[in-house]
Amino acid sequence: MDIMTILGLIIGIGAVFGGYVGEGGDPVWVLLHPFAWIIVFGGALGCGLIGLPMAHGKHVLKTTPKLFLPPKLNPGEMIDKMVDWAQIARREGLLGLEGVSETEDNPFARKGLRMLVDGREPEAIRKILEIELETVETLDVAASKFYGELGGYAPTIGIIGAVLALIVVMGDLSDPNAVGKGIATAFCATVYALLLANLIFLPWGNKLKIIAQEEAQFRFMIVEGLVLIASGENPRNLEDQLRSYAT
Repeated sequence: MDIMTILGLIIGIGAVFGGYVGEGGDPVWVLLHPFAWIIVFGGALGCGLIGLPMAHGKHVLKTTPKLFLPPKLNPGEMIDKMVDWAQIARREGLLGLEGVSETEDNPFARKGLRMLVDGREPEAIRKILEIELETVETLDVAASKFYGELGGYAPTIGIIGAVLALIVVMGDLSDPNAVGKGIATAFCATVYALLLANLIFLPWGNKLKIIAQEEAQFRFMIVEGLVLIASGENPRNLEDQLRSYAT
């Protein structure tokens, strides 16, 4: 569980609404206007989905949980594994890695190990794995951009929501209480939009981008290690070359 995502949401929301109450505002529940929320959230989400291909949409759903349950990447542990694989390959040949390829829990590394066992050339292994690496990274970055785009759409939709609420208010100015509530709803739409954009969508997009970069770097390290093993590199030299990834 990534406590930073949850902690950030608690601090951000608490600061905004705590400050509102501290300044003498009405109880927080007064700010709850469901129709303003529907306009802002639904409108921003709709805009984002319009520009999102189906394949990318599925990947967004797959990637979003990483905000709360980020992938466990341990470069040091993976380097130790690859050093062991290199030692096995020197003692028993690449076929000696067949058992390892069946038990390795990282699917990217497992695919590379199977290519080692099949006797693929080092450059062929690099090319195949780098294509997969780039494909996954492109999808991951697109998922992060999706939330960034929602952060751009939300304020505009908030303005639309505020204008719609004011149109309703201007339709009947005979009841001062109704006019006051309508204006409050209009401002709430703007507040919701700014909160969604700056407290959720934009930070989430930035965090997913960082996670995508870290995963790509981790996979690139695996590619380098597997290519070195396929080239018959000395395990000690392999470790020295890969340790920079664990800093």
